[in-house]
Amino acid sequence: MIEVICGPMFSGKTEELIRRLKRVKIAGLSYIVFKPSIESRYPDEVHGITTHDNESKIEAKKVSIIEEIFHYGQNYDVIAIDEAQFFEAHLFEVALALNDLGKRIIISGLDLDYERKPFVTMSFLLSVATKINKLTSVCMKCKNAGNLSLRKTNDKKQKIIGANDLYMPVCNNCYIGKDEKRTKINPN
Repeated sequence: MIEVICGPMFSGKTEELIRRLKRVKIAGLSYIVFKPSIESRYPDEVHGITTHDNESKIEAKKVSIIEEIFHYGQNYDVIAIDEAQFFEAHLFEVALALNDLGKRIIISGLDLDYERKPFVTMSFLLSVATKINKLTSVCMKCKNAGNLSLRKTNDKKQKIIGANDLYMPVCNNCYIGKDEKRTKINPN
């Protein structure tokens, strides 16, 4: 089974991943957690993953080459992957190969970037997922459900590591109201 947990920043993706792993542990199954070997948002994330509120954390193995996930993962019942959007697009092939070995794969990550464009890696994973859990956050402007991540800076790179210093969750209406030029269709 391939499970994908997705949504915007601050929607509880890592919290949900950790919650599921606690149940895996109760069931007596072996598991391993992977995260991309990129800089961490928080000091506590050096050797693991942690929620934004720092209330839940779990050890994780940093990997830079996704084939390592297959190499190490085949020795466990459950393979968890956090921040999947930072991995290469062929992560879905590794997930399928582990799934073919009878492994349960639980993946969390952002489905959309700050411009509402899909992360390619997550698009592939969503297309092969057996189960999808799309979470929402709280819009920091109107307090309704927030389904998007608004970047607070003008940096145009798609992938920038940050927390509430760089991003805030918003709903579509508040996202559009932030910058009118974002409503124009750009064919490029």
